[in-house]
Amino acid sequence: MSQSQAKPVYLDYNATTPLTPEVIEAMLPFLEKHFGNPSSSHPYGHITRQAVEVARRHVANLIHANAHEIVFTSGGTESNNLALRGAAKALREDGNHIITSAIEHPAVIEVCNHLVGQGFQLTVLPVDKFGRVSPDDLHAAIQPETILVSIMHANNEVGTIQPIRQLAAIAHQHGALFHTDAAQSVGKMPVDVDELGVDLLSIAGHKLYAPKGVGALYIRQGVNLEKVIFGAGQEGGRRPGTENVLEIIGLGKAAQQARSDLALNISHFTKMRDRLHQGLQQALPEGSIRLNGHPQDRLPNTLNLSFKNIQANILLEQIQEQVAASAGAACHADQVSVSAVLQAMGVPLEWAKGTVRFSVGRMTTGKEIDRAVKIIAAAVTGLWQA
Repeated sequence: MSQSQAKPVYLDYNATTPLTPEVIEAMLPFLEKHFGNPSSSHPYGHITRQAVEVARRHVANLIHANAHEIVFTSGGTESNNLALRGAAKALREDGNHIITSAIEHPAVIEVCNHLVGQGFQLTVLPVDKFGRVSPDDLHAAIQPETILVSIMHANNEVGTIQPIRQLAAIAHQHGALFHTDAAQSVGKMPVDVDELGVDLLSIAGHKLYAPKGVGALYIRQGVNLEKVIFGAGQEGGRRPGTENVLEIIGLGKAAQQARSDLALNISHFTKMRDRLHQGLQQALPEGSIRLNGHPQDRLPNTLNLSFKNIQANILLEQIQEQVAASAGAACHADQVSVSAVLQAMGVPLEWAKGTVRFSVGRMTTGKEIDRAVKIIAAAVTGLWQA
């Protein structure tokens, strides 16, 4: 197969991941024959109920939690909604102040904005040039009325890892709950809820090689959330609705794989990420590329680069048939739309407009990386010369 006929090199694993063969194999029996409702008392229900509980244990084991602290949801967005809305409403009598950061995913920011409309007060913490929240800023922002702090574990765009343990400790010193959106970190780096000290943690299945449409929320024992969905008593009454058995099985298997292969995956991700970065540095003039995010404290698979005097959307249009990645900015006529994350980090516009996020995964090969380097470098050079 010629390079022009080959499939595009997939470097957008932070957007979504494919299913592994093992996940597909685990799901198949529940697509083909095990169709019972887990709430049913007959053997058909017993089979699916048992399988759901096995999956729950696998997810719990991945983050060093107890199985009864895991609630299955439809994905990271629902997990964030249940955590933030459920906690805010449950604690309304204790206070009405919530704290988050300027680089959160819309699945957190939009929930916070909704709560503002419900009478809650919101403080949005700034980040430094690497995209990190300062524990000192959190300490200064906390008020007697603060009931909830939500800071993501690792940023989806630049990969920067937050000092969650320190931040959670500060929240707890002032009697507030701490939630973290761990959609991008779970499965890519060690995540231990006790070590982090979090009360609530959100997981998105399709970020760790499980299907789209399934996720989980860790709820520390003793933390009470008000219901945001009403129905029957599934998931301990915290998330009613018949369980999505097929995809829960997929999430459980993906969690099991992520735990057993974590060290190997971290090594592979880091090697592929750095190979891409070094390849582009060698192929393009010195000073023409800018790394965004923390150089060390970032996800092992994430590489966010700005190309000087380039418009990211035009670059991606040039390479989209050969390399799949995501833009950090979009340029339309005389207007440039830069992501909120890059803005919060203070990335200069001349760099921000040329920002592309590359993210590698389990299936990424060195051969693919080398091919991508040639394609990207050629496209960037061509745009400079145009």
